[in-house]
Amino acid sequence: MTSGMENVIILKHPMVKRDVTVLRSKETLPETFRAVVKRISTILAVEISKEFKVDEYEVETPLEKTKGFKLENEVVLVPVLRAGLGMVSGFLAILPAAHVGHIGLQRDESTLKPVEYYYKTPKNMDVASVILVDPMLATGGSASEALNYLKKRGARDVIFACLVAAPQGINKVNTEHPDVKIFCAALDRELNDKGYILPGLGDAGDRTFGTL
Repeated sequence: MTSGMENVIILKHPMVKRDVTVLRSKETLPETFRAVVKRISTILAVEISKEFKVDEYEVETPLEKTKGFKLENEVVLVPVLRAGLGMVSGFLAILPAAHVGHIGLQRDESTLKPVEYYYKTPKNMDVASVILVDPMLATGGSASEALNYLKKRGARDVIFACLVAAPQGINKVNTEHPDVKIFCAALDRELNDKGYILPGLGDAGDRTFGTL
């Protein structure tokens, strides 16, 4: 069982349920997989951005002046390489002014622990709304480590977004980062002995980029 589910938002939209099913199918080709990841990511961005605060300012229409709104904070989108790259375009469709950083983490297949190989983010992390994106939340090791990196570099307001999550990953992130909300399209049953999500959708990076 997962603890702290009050910190987890699972999308209930019928189109998301349909699209997650498409992602799960082993018959889905990479081009379709990419398109579906983008669609789900766009809906995730809509749901996440409901949390954002806005400032009022005056704007002039062709007819008169009126009240307008802008986001209070800049948004920084940080995909975990490489699979997270597939989610970026969907988020940028809703948050076109977002800055994009990158974290490179790869899993040691023997220990299942993440190893960093790249990190690059903007300098304004302490005043930005940061969204960490990675398609799969499996053991939670990579997500938790990525959140550690972001916080060490000043990030204070961080949300994690994924397509599919496992209970173990949710528990780990909730335990180590209780301040971080988790948004996901589906909560799956468990992990297998290799740390893959069941029923899952396979390796999201390989399926996105056709490197099976």
